[in-house]
Amino acid sequence: MTNLLTRLKNTVMADLNAALDQKEKQNPIALLNQYLRQCEQETEKVGKLVERQATLKDEFAKELAQAVELSEKRKYQAEIAFKAGETELHQFAAAEHQQYSERAERLKVSLVQVEGQLSELERKHQEMEHKLKDMNLRRMELMGRENITRANLRINQVVDSNSYSDKPSSRFQEIENYIDRLEHTVNSSFYRNTIDAQVAQLEKEMKIEESKSIS
Repeated sequence: MTNLLTRLKNTVMADLNAALDQKEKQNPIALLNQYLRQCEQETEKVGKLVERQATLKDEFAKELAQAVELSEKRKYQAEIAFKAGETELHQFAAAEHQQYSERAERLKVSLVQVEGQLSELERKHQEMEHKLKDMNLRRMELMGRENITRANLRINQVVDSNSYSDKPSSRFQEIENYIDRLEHTVNSSFYRNTIDAQVAQLEKEMKIEESKSIS
């Protein structure tokens, strides 16, 4: 049963890796963007944990200050009760002083631990943000190079006649040849349609010149 599950797991992972490889071949930048979004989400989660740890540190500090304050207060009250001969009140205040003192000591230890953990979390979170920033910059560099590659490919397809061995000329050359043919056709049609008027005008001008010569 274990071997069957292992084989099944390996098969699923192989299919998943194959799908990812195919996706990477089709659009590597899109897959990179997906990975970076996941990194951004993880970085945001760590940032929230840092905030929670900072809040926890503040709560420990608040509890410590309160315990120290009450410890000092009960100590002072115990001394007053002792001087006044109030044995029962003295014992109660002394016991309270002891409890608050022990609590304050425990809170001091906890606060030091929380502060250390917070510093470590902040350092790691800062590292994650720097790495994420660096990866985004590298992505931008890759996108720039990919854009240049795609643009050059398009340019070569349109301009470079050697890109297509079965085409006698480039796309631009084909358009230029078409314009030349069209221009020749239009000009020929223009001259055919206006030749009668042009010849008549020439005859009229020649007759005028002849009449001037005779007179």
